Parts: sequence; C-alpha cells; structure tokens
Amino acid sequence: MFKDILLPIDLEEAELTARAIAVAEELVEKFGAQITALTAIPDFNSPLVASYFPDDTIKKAHEQICTDLQKYVDSHFHHPTKVRCSVGEGSPRKVILSYIEANDIDLVIMPARVNDISKVFLGSNSTYVVQHAPCSVMVVR
Repeated sequence: MFKDILLPIDLEEAELTARAIAVAEELVEKFGAQITALTAIPDFNSPLVASYFPDDTIKKAHEQICTDLQKYVDSHFHHPTKVRCSVGEGSPRKVILSYIEANDIDLVIMPARVNDISKVFLGSNSTYVVQHAPCSVMVVR
C-alpha cells in the first residue's frame, strides 16, 4: 500500500519523533516501504540575508545538518541503512510539500508537538501539510 514514506524531523525537537519513527518502521516491515528522513534549514538565498554571511556559509550549514541528520538516523532507527536522508532549504512546510511532489511520496508521518491534538491543528506545519499534501498524512501523538 505504501512504498515511499516521508518522515520530517526537526533536529531541535527530535525527541518528539520517536513514536513517528516506530510507526514508520512498522509500515516498512508491513509494506516493504522506503523511509526518507527530511529536515529543513533556513533559506539563506535571499540577497539581503545572504549578504550577512560568508559565501560558503550555506554549503557548510547544509553539510553540518546532513551529518547531524545521519547521526540521528543512525542512533534512532532499527535499520538506519534503509533510511534515506534529505535536507531542504526554506520553511519546513514548503520543504515538505516540495519533497512530496518531487519524489512521489505515498505517506507523510509527522509527530504531534503537544499532547492535545486539537492544538496541533492551529497554525502548525502539520496543519499546513495535512491541508495541502497530495498524499496521505499521518500525525502521530
């Protein structure tokens, strides 16, 4: 049923992702799906913003986040070699939606930020992705 699962990860709040990882890994076992762990870094490409940073800052930030994401995957997944890692630039919601459309994702699994699910749907990235994604989205508490 699901072949490509996207699991967005906020590395600054990575502990929230534990339950979502468990659900994703269960679906991998059940359907033989592929997981992609995705995180986002701020968009430095605005001329005004970019002018405040040395030329190689974006490249170094991207490389460091790639390394951090891979370390996270290696330490939190049962089968890290089966997980692809990807890093995008920009707002998390736009990075997620762009990745979905570019890679034919079947399912997005997102962790809830709070225990009361009704509060998650008030202006959050989860809400935006649920409303705009062309595929199924599962928000895990």
